[in-house]
Amino acid sequence: MMEKEMLLSIKDIKKWFPVDDKLIGKPTSFVKAVDGVSFDVHKGEVLGLVGESGCGKTTISRSILGLTEPTSGSILFEGKELMGMKKRELRKMRSELQIVFQDPYSSLSPRMRIADTISEPMEIQKKGNRRTRRQRVEELLEIVGLEKSFADRYPHEFSGGQRQRIGIARVLAADPKFMICDEPVSALDVSVRSQILNLLLELKQGFGLTMLFISHDLSVVEYICDRIIVMYLGKVMEIAKRDDLYRNPSHPYTQALLSAIPIPDPTLKKERILLEGDTPSPVDPPAGCRFCTRCAKAQEICRTTAPELKEIEDGHTVACHLA
Repeated sequence: MMEKEMLLSIKDIKKWFPVDDKLIGKPTSFVKAVDGVSFDVHKGEVLGLVGESGCGKTTISRSILGLTEPTSGSILFEGKELMGMKKRELRKMRSELQIVFQDPYSSLSPRMRIADTISEPMEIQKKGNRRTRRQRVEELLEIVGLEKSFADRYPHEFSGGQRQRIGIARVLAADPKFMICDEPVSALDVSVRSQILNLLLELKQGFGLTMLFISHDLSVVEYICDRIIVMYLGKVMEIAKRDDLYRNPSHPYTQALLSAIPIPDPTLKKERILLEGDTPSPVDPPAGCRFCTRCAKAQEICRTTAPELKEIEDGHTVACHLA
C-alpha cells in the first residue's frame, strides 16, 4: 500500500498563556491551552478535530496560520518550518494556508461590497488586474452557488448560508492548498448545513484541497472527514480513520462523546455515558491522564502517569493506559 503524501506536520506543539498573577515581573502560572500535540495531515484528506469547548482546537488552528505564536514545537508545511519564519516569508505562505471562520456575520466587513471582499486576497498577492480580478470574482461566486450579480451587493443583504458561501469564495480567491474550517456550519440553520458541507466536499475534489475541519458536532464530522482527532484539555486522546473511530472507539472520552449522538429512530435505545464532574482547570491539569477525574474506569496509574499515544491497530492510536 502506497504511503500518502504528507502536507502538514505538527510536532509537540505547546501554547501556554501566562496568567496575570505576576511575581517580580514574571507570570507564576499558565493556561495550558495546548500541551504537547502532534499529528500529520495527508495531502487531499479532510482531517477532523473534535472535542469540548476549550480543549485547544481553535488555538491549534491559529498557531498553524501564524495568528498565534506557539510556546514551543514545530509546524512543517510542505517540509518548510513555519515556527520562527520571518514575516515577509510567512506572508508569501499565507495564500496557501486559509481559513473559513465560524460566524459568517462577523467575518465579512459590512462596509465592503462582495466583489471587494473576494478580490482583496488577489490584490494583496498582486494577481491580475482590476478586470481579471472582477472576472475571477464572478467565477468564484458561481462556483460556490451564488449569482455573479451578487458581487455589487453588501453582506447585510444575504442570509447566513449565503454569507458563508461568500467567505468560502474569498478563501478560494487566494488559491490555497490547505484550508482550515473552524466550525463553519455551527452558526447556520440545520437545513443549510448539509448544503455547505456538500459544497466543501465538491471543492475538495475540484480544487484538490486538504482540510482541517474543526467541530464539536460528531455527526457532521462523520459525514465529511476521512480521519478524526479527539482532543481533551489540550491533549490528543485518540486518532483514527472515521470508520474505525465510530466502529471501535477506544478511549473512554471518545466513547462518551459518541454515546451523546442522537439517534433519529425513537424506537431504538442507546446507552448514554454520562460524565460526572467538571473539566479540570487548564491552569492546573491532572498530573496523569487529563481525563482521569471524569473517567469511570480510571485506575491509580491514570492519576499519576500521563499515557502516551500508542497504536492499537493500523492508523488507530489511543492515549489510554487501559486501551
